Amino acid sequence: MGTVWGRRRNGRGWARRGAVRVLGGAAALISLLASAAHDPVPAAASKPAFTSVNYAVAVDESASLAAEDMQAEKAAAARIALGDVSSASHVTVFGFAAAESGDQRAVDPVCPRTTLDAAGRESIGGCVGKLRSRKKSEGTGTDFPSAIRQGVHELSSGTDPSVPRVLFLLTDGEMDVTGSPQYGDPAHRKDEGERQLDRELKNARAQGVQIWPLGFGPAPDKAQLDRMAAGGYQKGCVELPSARPQADKVSGAKDLGPKLEKIFAAAHCLRYEPGTSPKRPPATLEVGISPLATVGSIVVDKSDPKVTITYIDPNGHQVPTSGTYHKSHFELAGAGDTVEALKIIDPVPGTWQVKAEAPEGHRSLPVGVSVLWQGELRGAITMDPPSPQAGQKATVTMRLQTREGYQIKDPRDYAGLRVRSELTGDGFAAMPVQLTDDGKGPDPTASDGSFTGSVTIPRSADGALKVSGTLTASGLSADTRSEKGVVAPDVLPVAGTLRLPDADAHPGDEVTGTLTVHNTGKTPHTLRLSVADLQPGLVSVSPAEIEVKPGDSELRTVTVRLGPADAFGDRLDDDGLKLGGTVTAVDTTDRNRTLARSPLSVTVTPEPGIWETYWWAFLIGAVVIAAVVAVVLAWLRQRRSRRDPYGLVLQLLSEDGDVVATHPAGHGHKQWYEFSLVEPHRSPRIERRNHGMYAIQRNPEGGAWLREKGAGRTRLKTGETAPLSDGLSLSLGEETRSPRSRRNRTGRSSRTRTGTTPTSTPTAAAEDGGTSAYESYR
Repeated sequence: MGTVWGRRRNGRGWARRGAVRVLGGAAALISLLASAAHDPVPAAASKPAFTSVNYAVAVDESASLAAEDMQAEKAAAARIALGDVSSASHVTVFGFAAAESGDQRAVDPVCPRTTLDAAGRESIGGCVGKLRSRKKSEGTGTDFPSAIRQGVHELSSGTDPSVPRVLFLLTDGEMDVTGSPQYGDPAHRKDEGERQLDRELKNARAQGVQIWPLGFGPAPDKAQLDRMAAGGYQKGCVELPSARPQADKVSGAKDLGPKLEKIFAAAHCLRYEPGTSPKRPPATLEVGISPLATVGSIVVDKSDPKVTITYIDPNGHQVPTSGTYHKSHFELAGAGDTVEALKIIDPVPGTWQVKAEAPEGHRSLPVGVSVLWQGELRGAITMDPPSPQAGQKATVTMRLQTREGYQIKDPRDYAGLRVRSELTGDGFAAMPVQLTDDGKGPDPTASDGSFTGSVTIPRSADGALKVSGTLTASGLSADTRSEKGVVAPDVLPVAGTLRLPDADAHPGDEVTGTLTVHNTGKTPHTLRLSVADLQPGLVSVSPAEIEVKPGDSELRTVTVRLGPADAFGDRLDDDGLKLGGTVTAVDTTDRNRTLARSPLSVTVTPEPGIWETYWWAFLIGAVVIAAVVAVVLAWLRQRRSRRDPYGLVLQLLSEDGDVVATHPAGHGHKQWYEFSLVEPHRSPRIERRNHGMYAIQRNPEGGAWLREKGAGRTRLKTGETAPLSDGLSLSLGEETRSPRSRRNRTGRSSRTRTGTTPTSTPTAAAEDGGTSAYESYR
């Protein structure tokens, strides 16, 4: 989905052969619409009402159902309770067919009334296993009147009439009482069955029992199913068409899961979200939970009981399957069955991961996931101006919020919402106010969660005013908000305008706005500022009071300070949370008349880390370090180049001072060129030798350093000689090549002579430690 709670997925529900997807549960969270408006209260002041539901599941056991459809019905009955979000709900399961002899019975009780707490949810699967297809000797017809009579009895006997009553009827939709003697002689049994069905439907309506039929088989009688849905109690958990009982049919076992989930969610005023497409284990599936959700069940169809499931919340934490963790409470049911469900109270909104693993031999069937949830939708209502004059037009805005006071970002969260508003007051009859979120007329932006309309204050208004708004949506608790005002006189002693900008901020930051006030009266007035429609601790406003002296006309600064990060909890992520409170200025001197009111819209994001705050310093530091490294490397290269012996011409001199051989030095090892004397008595010459007796290095101050193994080193200047062994000595010849030409030289051999003595010239081989050109010449 959107930015706060993750992406919505388009995966479809599914079922394995002859079985169904688990579907959840009961709990109509939405109360009926409030009959009268009430004063505004902080969003967190109203606790979520996990209203319980009493429901019964009637399963057709008649012979007209195929074995595959019977198996699917059993699976549906067994799994229907797993998605329940209220531990105070009750369920009864029974089978039915027809009594066609005196020793037969139409109804087959299998699960007595069971409370759907943790133990009750676990026990449902066992008793549902008693359901079966009837044999001929047990009565194989389809007795709808008896089934409905049994369901109404189970739901109305000893139960609270204020708790919703729902009967699920799983059948092929074909009534057959022709073999049942209780319906009179054979010729009139069909008509008598229809008459008794009408009577039982009227009784169901009188007892407040909704009937939700689901048809199985290749050709269920849709007309009969519609008749039973329309015959029972018609008021759903909310006054919306989506909550009114209706029939549906299943085209096959694979179609049952999605159909049952949707019909169950509609009957219980739950929201249904499919997860990603089914996958074979090992696999990770995803499903989204809305920020509006106060309780939900993640339902996993494992297909194989050997599959194990791990649940990961949107913050990346693996959550437990029981107990409390990070302000959420968890309860798992069905872990050892083919379907399991994790119920979560106060779930973390966003995209949840469901990791499925299985041992070898149990990975052939896909795993599917969905979620059923219920939640709370709050509203914050304002009237501008808050105290209008008679005949003046006022703008009414109702903004949608979560129960903590965060604004709703995704219009899909409030799909199917109905907003009703009216203006009441002294001196005129109640007036409806049309509020829309379509971006037309007074509404500035479409689909932004703010419903806006305008109303003209009647000329006859002469006192108190109150504008009220009621939000109603399936799966979301109804909420009514109101804003009080008074009809302002032609001339107000104190007038004011409050402006707060939309802002992006971090916990602990401040947002500043302005309050423009004018006191044209002769007495001082005290204004009180406050924040409403937000959970306590999230924001504060200052100054709390302002005194306006007679004749003052000034601009005051108003500061809204955000609470610390702990106040926002785990729900504060990188996408941020959008606060949606209201700041009000009240003139306490003038009967607490609302002087000015402004919506507060702040997108709160986590405090940036060190990198986000000081990235520029890190960047500058990296550039400086790189520059220093470059300078050091250049210096080292220059230093090495100044000591590199490459290009030095070594001359080998006899005792008489004659040059008997020349040798160009190559690049040295650690700036030292190592060499030895070869055949000093026959044909003396110099050859490069690793670990040789001698080594030479260029001196940056001129000349070179000569090193003899075991004897230290000697400075050798140009024109001077240094003694070697066997009466030979070493001097430096004149360099005839520049450093550039020496680097670019590819190496060529030549032969030169000094007098009658052969000499060597630099070659590529000599530079790399090979033999000299003179040796090649020989």
